Amino acid sequence: MKAKPIILKFGGSAITRKEKLLTANQSVIENLAREIAEASVSCLVIVHGGGSFGHPLAKEYAINEGFKNPSQNIGFSKTHDAMTMLNRLIVQALIQHNIPAVGVAPSSFVLTKSGRIEKMDDSIITKLLDMGFVPVLFGDAVLDTDKGFAILSGDQLVAKLAINLSAERIILGVDVDGLFTSDPKRNSSAQFIANITLEKLKRMHSWIEKAKVTDVTGGMHGKIIELIPAIEHGVRTIIVNATKKDNVRKALCNEKVVGTVIEKE
Repeated sequence: MKAKPIILKFGGSAITRKEKLLTANQSVIENLAREIAEASVSCLVIVHGGGSFGHPLAKEYAINEGFKNPSQNIGFSKTHDAMTMLNRLIVQALIQHNIPAVGVAPSSFVLTKSGRIEKMDDSIITKLLDMGFVPVLFGDAVLDTDKGFAILSGDQLVAKLAINLSAERIILGVDVDGLFTSDPKRNSSAQFIANITLEKLKRMHSWIEKAKVTDVTGGMHGKIIELIPAIEHGVRTIIVNATKKDNVRKALCNEKVVGTVIEKE
């Protein structure tokens, strides 16, 4: 690759309306496409979550529990199909802003073992980047060597890609301003964390586990735990609110923006 890529992840809560099945937040998607076009970065990989598209179907058919009976196969297909629907909406928005986006299904090149990535042929991603394309991937229903199939989260995929591609940084776009000491949607006294090192992050994780308090920012805890391997490899990570205008553009351009920066040291 000519340059170290930036890995940009959109959380499903930011780009879909989670209270409505198979409903995208089209205005947010459009704004994000515009900001990505304005930033005009040279080497970019986009990954998005499922929100109201993939999660309800995966839960209904217990896809993440693995294959137990043939009736789940249609659920696997529905889950994957729903994610490709959302992926297409994002790719179309990017193309409309003259970004050469290409949707890539992780199930076509990733194999997991007990839900963790075992094999990943990322040569196609590298080639797309070399050619000047913007690969757009997503959390997906994938085949699993132990369980038959599993759900590969976008966050696990982001971390693996960041390590394999020696990413410059990770930008995590969610529906809150960054990392807090507790869920800011439920606790008005939650304190915002602007900067944190990996050591402090791990101590925070340990404290959260022992105290059994509410998960930070409604699921953020799981996201940052997945990102730890990439941060250990020196990949700088910033969490920003993707629903707020200009945040993603600023983060892509490495400008000052409200968010949480996580670094190895």
